[in-house]
Amino acid sequence: MLPTPGFHHLHLNSVDPDAAIDFYTRQFPSTEKTRWGGHPALKSPNDVLILFTKVERPAPSTPQSAIWHFGWHVTDARASLATYKTRPEVELLPLYTTEAGGSVLISSDTWPSIGSTLGLTKAQIAEAKANGVRPAGGGGFAYMRGPDDALVEYAGNYPAERFNHVHLYQEDPICASLWYQKHLNAPVRAGFEATARTEADCKVPRGADRTWPALGREGMFRTPRAGVEFGDVVLTWYANQGEQPLAGSLGQLQDHIAFKVADLDAWIDKLRSEGVSFLADPYRLGDTRAVMIEGPSREALELIEVR
Repeated sequence: MLPTPGFHHLHLNSVDPDAAIDFYTRQFPSTEKTRWGGHPALKSPNDVLILFTKVERPAPSTPQSAIWHFGWHVTDARASLATYKTRPEVELLPLYTTEAGGSVLISSDTWPSIGSTLGLTKAQIAEAKANGVRPAGGGGFAYMRGPDDALVEYAGNYPAERFNHVHLYQEDPICASLWYQKHLNAPVRAGFEATARTEADCKVPRGADRTWPALGREGMFRTPRAGVEFGDVVLTWYANQGEQPLAGSLGQLQDHIAFKVADLDAWIDKLRSEGVSFLADPYRLGDTRAVMIEGPSREALELIEVR
């Protein structure tokens, strides 16, 4: 079996890459400006990059593609929130606590979740109110609007600041997990082993109940969900929140996700033999080669040869 690829970069389309990078290095001081493969880039201390392509007009974020948002671990989410409140360039995004309204800026300021769902249903919120449940305080997850209308999450408290995840939507999250395990040899994210199924029964209907806190007042469907790991970067999936199929990611703000492999030809042979869809044949990327494939919900995935 070929070794699991490493997470290399998330690729964004930006009208002003330099300004975007300056924004991220200010908000996440562990990052630094660099270049890679001929592209301006942001480097996280865990050797993960965000690459930028300059575009003449803002790249779209709708219709929704599989790539939802990206985010960082921070050492103290509340301290980060306090800092961001003082910075006029940072737009903090509310997390709605019910469909009737009410919001917080960090998840730990509302009712604590039950288990690992990260949110409560209407019935669970009513029970929490009746029982006088109080917010947990401390670390939590929170969001800001980044350059080019990017959705950026920060969460803590963790030992060190670093880029740590990309959250996606999938038409069938558990089937997507099986796809990444089969084709990219990705291990299941720790804590998600209970979602293990086979291709025969991986299509699990979207849960009927929305949950809060959520970025939309209408709440969020959080079941089923699944995830895999590429080194210390996790990809976590939730069900498609809308009724329309997810759009292809190429050309959108969040254009594609890239992984690094040692032997690109071996990976090409493996993926072709497994019937994976190729969006582009091998091409030059800086001083190396890459290939573009399509994931299970039309997300573009780049494999880069890094020896």
